[in-house]
Amino acid sequence: MMNGLQRRDNWMDNMFNWFDRGFEPETMLSGASMRTDIAEDDHAYQVKIDMPGFAKDDLHLSYDQDVLTVTGHRDAQSEAKDNTGNLLHTERRYGQFSRQYRLPEVDRHQISAKYENGVLTVTLPKLAASDKADTTITID
Repeated sequence: MMNGLQRRDNWMDNMFNWFDRGFEPETMLSGASMRTDIAEDDHAYQVKIDMPGFAKDDLHLSYDQDVLTVTGHRDAQSEAKDNTGNLLHTERRYGQFSRQYRLPEVDRHQISAKYENGVLTVTLPKLAASDKADTTITID
């Protein structure tokens, strides 16, 4: 009996969640923002983030304590409206978007970034072996 009630509750929860999302396509949901690819080799990390529709000046990057933070801000723009000024349809998202990526042992002074065709590419060179902090302790 409990399983039947539990299944019904889950079904109802799923239905209400579907209505709460409105009619946004799946790609517009918050979890789908800032699609990212990260590649790594012996010398660097390369992070590619899809950020279409952003102006370069509205993108901000920081690297602190082994974490790359990428933030973008997009202001609302005018949309197509009917004769009475009502918005007919919009699927664009506005506001501030941010993601963080833990990428250790990066030479913070050599990080470079470019934004081209809606894709932000960040290259984070790794520290050379001689630049890494030595964590061994000699015992006398």
